[in-house]
Amino acid sequence: MKRLSLIILAVMMVFDICAQEKENTLSDGLKVMSYNIRLGSADDKTNSWALRYTATEEMLKDQAPDVFGVQEALEYQVRYIKEMCGYECVGVGRENGKKAGEHMSIFWNKKTVKMLKWGTFWLSETPKKPSMGWDAACFRTATWALMKDKETGEKFYFVNTHLDHAGVQAQKNGLKLIMDSIAEINPDGYPMVLVGDFNMRPDNANLADLDSMMQSARKIAAKTDSHDTYNGWGKGTGIIDYIYVSGFSSCPEYQTVIKRYKDRKYVSDHYPITATLIF
Repeated sequence: MKRLSLIILAVMMVFDICAQEKENTLSDGLKVMSYNIRLGSADDKTNSWALRYTATEEMLKDQAPDVFGVQEALEYQVRYIKEMCGYECVGVGRENGKKAGEHMSIFWNKKTVKMLKWGTFWLSETPKKPSMGWDAACFRTATWALMKDKETGEKFYFVNTHLDHAGVQAQKNGLKLIMDSIAEINPDGYPMVLVGDFNMRPDNANLADLDSMMQSARKIAAKTDSHDTYNGWGKGTGIIDYIYVSGFSSCPEYQTVIKRYKDRKYVSDHYPITATLIF
């Protein structure tokens, strides 16, 4: 009888451990990232892409986001991340809708996330074709994807963009176009993630309408920081990169990734930012 009791107790302990492990797995949440990678063709001397690409690889493997958006990535930078870091991706070059120019690509871990459908639009008066909008200095795009979290079965939208750095109207109208498009592509009200380099400080009036529609992960996370996201290789300051969310039950953590990789002080002229989201 005593032996039987010990066996029952041992079995109960195993079930309890398994239940705890399952609970911990489910509570890990969806980890998302925004990363302005700095275009590979830039003349950045000792910070050039040729000298820091392995640091980007190490950073991504260490942070291990489930989904992330990059800004300023050229086609060979996108290809490197896909091949060396094990992610799938979608996105097009902003100049011609194919490979030319910077990509606002979305990457995902196919072990944890499933891609359902995606698209790209230009931040302009003619969003369905390659074009420059309003007073913008450059072609600007937004890439969106409907995705499915494999652990929970929940569907969600992920949108990645890079607003213009010079045009005031392009910033304002580009952000409005993104918000209008989000509402249009998401009639079912799935959880939504919007990431990107907005080229706007947090006190910019153009963020007011977005703040009424979505929440900044940096502001609502249980664990967060207020670190600058733009470093300019040590010569820049300011928060201009964002992760906005809606439809999630909580955001346990937001982080500006300032950690060194491959003994390099900077992986880009922007720090990557991450958020963990719970459905």
